[in-house]
Amino acid sequence: MLHAQQKEFYFVVSTDLSGKRLDLLVADLESYAQLTRSRVQDLIRTGNILVNDEIKKTGYRVRAGDSIRIILPPPQPSALIPQELVFEVLYEDQDVIVLSKPPGVVVHPSHGHIEGTLVHGLLHHCRNLSGIGGELRPGIVHRLDKDTSGAMIVAKNDMAHQSLVKQFKGRTVEKFYLALLVGIPRTRTGRIAAAIGRHPVHRKKMAVLQQGGRESVTNWEILEYFSHFSFVKLRLETGRTHQIRVHMASIGCPVAGDPVYGKKSKTFDLLFGRQFLHSHSLAFDHPRSGERLSFTAPLWPDMENVVHLLRDKDAVDSGR
Repeated sequence: MLHAQQKEFYFVVSTDLSGKRLDLLVADLESYAQLTRSRVQDLIRTGNILVNDEIKKTGYRVRAGDSIRIILPPPQPSALIPQELVFEVLYEDQDVIVLSKPPGVVVHPSHGHIEGTLVHGLLHHCRNLSGIGGELRPGIVHRLDKDTSGAMIVAKNDMAHQSLVKQFKGRTVEKFYLALLVGIPRTRTGRIAAAIGRHPVHRKKMAVLQQGGRESVTNWEILEYFSHFSFVKLRLETGRTHQIRVHMASIGCPVAGDPVYGKKSKTFDLLFGRQFLHSHSLAFDHPRSGERLSFTAPLWPDMENVVHLLRDKDAVDSGR
């Protein structure tokens, strides 16, 4: 893996910037380091951002003529051990990687998942990481549940990470999913606008809440009807934890194979094996060029096989 070298930036505070907080000033300097505010504050506290060669507090109000020196130490190696993981790369350049995540893979290390995650695999795959927050690691800007497959975008440097976080927060990233539902929604298209928050009793689950919770909006379109199932395309306006799974279950049409929000059945468990939810496509503005990019991840084979199976079964039952 290539290690970045230490970089230094210098500039003099102009009259129009006089009085601004030091941390905010540096965080806003897109032509220089393109750092998050928290990263800037860490650099100030460790003496890597100096004013007139002196250490100042993060809230120091700069003055016209102040000489600012920014020192970016080489990013530190990640504490995680890279591990080989098979995933399809849909696009990659110096700033971002767009991939299709396999089902059964946890995105980020956590208690109970200390190895074999997508982050471990990305550390093995990426040879030109320049660091996120001072550490040589991939920048996860959104997540998919362990058993959800499909398209994800990951940042490879601070600039890309900051840009993508803003795009997700500003809801300019387009996200489409495909799902097989148990049951059929009442209308071919629809929109669910229902706040989601932590379940009041089962704290490991999320739920639609009448009071509190965070704004959550999911749009659906039925692509294909089956006897007891529907194959749908979903567009997210927000990105809450378990949003699709919670919203579709709330209208009586849970994602097929969902062990948490779905309908338990030995037959279903054998047929599906996992929740049949797939991140189908992503569209975003490239962090460096600003070009609008769109990528599609082919439907995962297990979902595709079951859809074909249901299609053939309905054809036989109807005598076609």
